[in-house]
Amino acid sequence: MASISSLGVGSNLDLSTLLTQLQTAESQPLVNLQSQQVSFTTKLSAYGTLKNSLTSLQAAATKLSNPALFQGVKGNVSATDVLSVVATGTAVAGDYAIDVTRLAQSQSLVSAGQASAKTAIGTGTVKIEFGTITGGTLDPATGTYNPGAGFTADATRTALPITIDASNNTLEGIRDAINSSKAGVSASIVNDGSATPNRLVLTSTQTGETSSMSISVTGDAALQSLLGNDPTGTQNLRQSVAAQNAKLTVNGIDISSTSNVVKEAIQGTTLNLLKIGTSKLSMQKDTASVLSAIGDFVKAYNSLQNTAKSLTAYDADKKQGAALLGDATLRNLQTRIRQALNTPQSGGPDDMKVLSEIGVSLQKDGTLSMDSDKLSAALNNKLDGVSKLFASGEGSTAGYGKQLSALVDDLTSTHGALQAATDGVNATLKQLDEQYTKMQDHVTATVDRYRAQFTQLDLLVSSMNNTMKYLTQQFDAMSSSD
Repeated sequence: MASISSLGVGSNLDLSTLLTQLQTAESQPLVNLQSQQVSFTTKLSAYGTLKNSLTSLQAAATKLSNPALFQGVKGNVSATDVLSVVATGTAVAGDYAIDVTRLAQSQSLVSAGQASAKTAIGTGTVKIEFGTITGGTLDPATGTYNPGAGFTADATRTALPITIDASNNTLEGIRDAINSSKAGVSASIVNDGSATPNRLVLTSTQTGETSSMSISVTGDAALQSLLGNDPTGTQNLRQSVAAQNAKLTVNGIDISSTSNVVKEAIQGTTLNLLKIGTSKLSMQKDTASVLSAIGDFVKAYNSLQNTAKSLTAYDADKKQGAALLGDATLRNLQTRIRQALNTPQSGGPDDMKVLSEIGVSLQKDGTLSMDSDKLSAALNNKLDGVSKLFASGEGSTAGYGKQLSALVDDLTSTHGALQAATDGVNATLKQLDEQYTKMQDHVTATVDRYRAQFTQLDLLVSSMNNTMKYLTQQFDAMSSSD
């Protein structure tokens, strides 16, 4: 059968354009389906934006639902160069006079000088025990304790054996062996510039009187002579810094601490001692954190309202509404949240029951306003009442914080209204995808049929034209012969 290279060539008809027009007409349902897909996809995105705003509101409400927020205490220190303070949840308000008379420090011991840090000394086993030196007096000239000193070991710390052998029996090797043993001692070498300048310095990694060192050595006499140090007997090391506790008074009460980080000297606080001196410490209710949390709640609520407004707006010029214009799910969500905020809390006759009592009020446009002066006054004078307004005790569902958090949970949960609406849109999009696929197959089949029919038409007309041309030639030939 004859064939044609391009549709319409054989018949001299514009079949290609006609086929394109038919394809466009047949594809119109696809355009409509695409438009619906775009609309529902936009709606799905809008629900996601709405959920994000709800999640932010829930986070702010959850923070306010915690009674600990309203029980917080912060410390103000008059001499920040003397100490700093960190308060925990058990801290209570109060004023304190603090006098730091001594800082805790670690003991340091210094060995006799060695001509070289790389010369072998001796081998053996070193054990460093920690404890408290009692009695006796320190000779400042020699840096050793006079007879009569006692040593009480710290039973909570076990002495670790440190092996000194041919691989590490130089001063540098001994230093490295002590440091790698993690025995609670930091070792270093100091050069004092003398004829035998290299001195091994041992410093306890912990401060306090219970971290004084007693060092026993088994092995070569040279190693014993270098490191052996019994505060009650032979002492081959010189004490350059004594182990001591921090000493301070709090409102005239004497306090001793093995560390400069003093915990619970005042209930619920950690004092970080920085230097000797005096300071006033005022522990006050942390109303600033509560004020900030309530402000964040108002911002989150107003952000939700602004999000809802943008998702339901109508553009008169374009005559087009936003994705959730007239959406029942959004309208129901806003109504439930407003009802929750307008419902008074239960409580006694003197308890706060509504947000307006602390300066937080609903406006005509649906947003919340916050009177900072009124809120600050409520926090300073009726903090317990503000706490009950937002948070309740264990097992109770009272308080705007808990109620709003629970409401958002209900709205966004697996079976919640917002999730149900989202699932509905996803189901519709799936159906539209299936319809589009089927319709596309139908359009393709129809256009293919048209193309086949036009091709046959083209061939038929082409054949008829050829026949007509032949007959014309024959008739012309017969006429000319006459």
